[in-house]
Amino acid sequence: MLQYLRSVIFIVQMYVALPLFGLVFAPWALFSRRGAFAACKSYSRYVFWTAGWMVDLRCEVRGTVPEGEVLIAAKHQSFLDIMMIFTALPAAKFIMKKELMMAPVLGQYARKLGCVPVDRGKRGAAIEKMVSDVNAGRAEPGQLIIYSQGTRVAPGVKLPYKVGTAVLYEQLGQPCVPVATNVGVLWPKRGLLRKPGCAVVEFLPAIAPGLTRSEFMQTLEDAVETRSDALMAEAGFTYGG
Repeated sequence: MLQYLRSVIFIVQMYVALPLFGLVFAPWALFSRRGAFAACKSYSRYVFWTAGWMVDLRCEVRGTVPEGEVLIAAKHQSFLDIMMIFTALPAAKFIMKKELMMAPVLGQYARKLGCVPVDRGKRGAAIEKMVSDVNAGRAEPGQLIIYSQGTRVAPGVKLPYKVGTAVLYEQLGQPCVPVATNVGVLWPKRGLLRKPGCAVVEFLPAIAPGLTRSEFMQTLEDAVETRSDALMAEAGFTYGG
């Protein structure tokens, strides 16, 4: 019960702080990509700090963090993995839902960061638009992040990997860095309880360009799912338990 109460207080203060950070950094961030990165990373680090002492939830990044232009294909379990991956990378930009680009403040920040909007309701057109937008944005170097299953996936749930990641891999001709995580065990997709422990995102060895679509998809899924299962077990999760 005490951990639940601590979790509620943590969540409330986290969301109260969000618009405050957005407004404080706005004069710099809305006119400068560097300012937008500073704002988002400052807020994320604030969340990590408060999570540590308010709910005893620590955040850890493992593996070799890429610095050049690469495609990042990540496991997505909760809001926390977004912040952890973004903060670890030097110049991250996301493939994100088109609707989010219309949100006040958030949309302006996303555009300044170079995020790529897609319409998830029109899969074929969304992929084509995503590729053209990514290619058009190459003047803004950075690491392009896509969630290969298309949504948050709770621990123990299996969802297929979507073809959009393979299309980007083929079109961009860049290495693809898989990212595994266990954050959903401690910061669930739904619910208010934040559990004590160590939330991990791990950058895995890069997949070099040149694989066929089927080879790439199988290699990516095997790497991310195998390592995510190991990280979740480390955090105390067991299938069916």
